[in-house]
Amino acid sequence: MLNSPPLATTTPVTNPAPVIRWLETDQECSARWRSERGAAPPKRVVLADDTLTADIAYRLACEGTALLWRGDFQNAKQLLQALARRADQVPTRKRKKTAQEIPLVDAFHLHRLAQSQRARMLGMLLIPFNADYSIPLRRAPDVKSACTEAWGPANEANGASVASLRELLGITSAHEWRRKGVEIAALGEAPANRIHPHYGVFSPVRGEYIHLVATAHLPKSPSGQAVVAFDIGTGTGVLSAVLARRGVNRIVATDQDPRALACARDNLARLNVADKVQLVQTDLFPEGQASLVVCNPPWLPARPSSPIERAVYDEGGRMLAGFLKGLTAHLAPKGEGWLILSNLAEHLGLRTRAELLDAFERNGLRVVSRIDAKPQHPKASDASDPLADARSREVTSLWRLAAV
Repeated sequence: MLNSPPLATTTPVTNPAPVIRWLETDQECSARWRSERGAAPPKRVVLADDTLTADIAYRLACEGTALLWRGDFQNAKQLLQALARRADQVPTRKRKKTAQEIPLVDAFHLHRLAQSQRARMLGMLLIPFNADYSIPLRRAPDVKSACTEAWGPANEANGASVASLRELLGITSAHEWRRKGVEIAALGEAPANRIHPHYGVFSPVRGEYIHLVATAHLPKSPSGQAVVAFDIGTGTGVLSAVLARRGVNRIVATDQDPRALACARDNLARLNVADKVQLVQTDLFPEGQASLVVCNPPWLPARPSSPIERAVYDEGGRMLAGFLKGLTAHLAPKGEGWLILSNLAEHLGLRTRAELLDAFERNGLRVVSRIDAKPQHPKASDASDPLADARSREVTSLWRLAAV
């Protein structure tokens, strides 16, 4: 049995919480500003209610004016949907034509820019919260549990706060994911096969990478010893759970994010494999060597726009480069590193296959074999997606790597 040691902690230097300010009944008001993606509080804030038309709201939001809602909560949700429809009114035919006329790498960057602008505009519709996370609006739902999971326990001393309605909907959606869980076929029969993602931790919805880890041939440990595995960037802990169910009895799972470690700890306990997995908060590798080192890094070398996107986007491919650079030093004799990576970046022109193979060679690694799987997620077959051509050719691979 592996006992997880207490995570090393330091006393952080805390910055004052950001504050949003607005005028109401000729009085200056303020509240704590909450933004998961770290956006600054909007500089211009006006009060809005059910009398505001969608067209005026859209114009104000596009200009950077935030709308602090004082009307019916359900009407605010309808207004947000109306704003989204206006943001998405670019004709499909025009989008397809543009995508065909420019290189895919440029189409990707334009798509990311459009996504960022859309998110910024939709984030201008704001919702007030009392100190206990209740919402002082008509027909507002009870979101206290969801907000506690995302923001921590309510503290009366923190007072009222404000966040975007879009962020609140993300919080409540994550709460439902966490409550219901996600079935993972590789973990066996229901109901003992569910992973419960926490807020801010990427949900394991792409099943092909899990299937690859569940079916690839496990390396043998030297001298008949038990196989030791490292799970680098564990996230929800799903790959550690899969390895444990496959009979690997000693696993060290790492992550930098405290949310991810708490999520993995919860899932491993639910699946009754916590005694096989040691959780360590660190960047990439733990100390020591292992016969198997597994890593599923972000597959697109681009800048994430929010913490949750760090599971998909990694500016400059830092995690991939760090994994390849440190792998040989952490491989036991005859050990293998399993790199699970989509080739979508190659189809988008963000990285070439030659650059990937060169990185293997440069870091003293050779390819033992490669196992491929075709993604089955909805975007892989969505013809309306601006990146549909690249997604249609996407393949996820498990690269079995060994030291030269």
